[in-house]
Amino acid sequence: MPTKKKQEDLTPPRQVQFLTVAEVATLMRVSKMTVYRLVHSGELPAVRVGKSFRVPEKAVHEYLDSAYYDVG
Repeated sequence: MPTKKKQEDLTPPRQVQFLTVAEVATLMRVSKMTVYRLVHSGELPAVRVGKSFRVPEKAVHEYLDSAYYDVG
């Protein structure tokens, strides 16, 4: 006898939003090379898709939040 699933079981999982290196560079106002350096050093997590990288949008915001420097 099949059982009915609860509503919360039917909600789709939250999708991760990915950005290209160029989009990250624009968002951070740095060069693409700077983004590549951050990715290769491990400071900014990324997923390799073919020959390019995709960076989770949340990771970019977390990096910027942690890198905030107060000069006051």
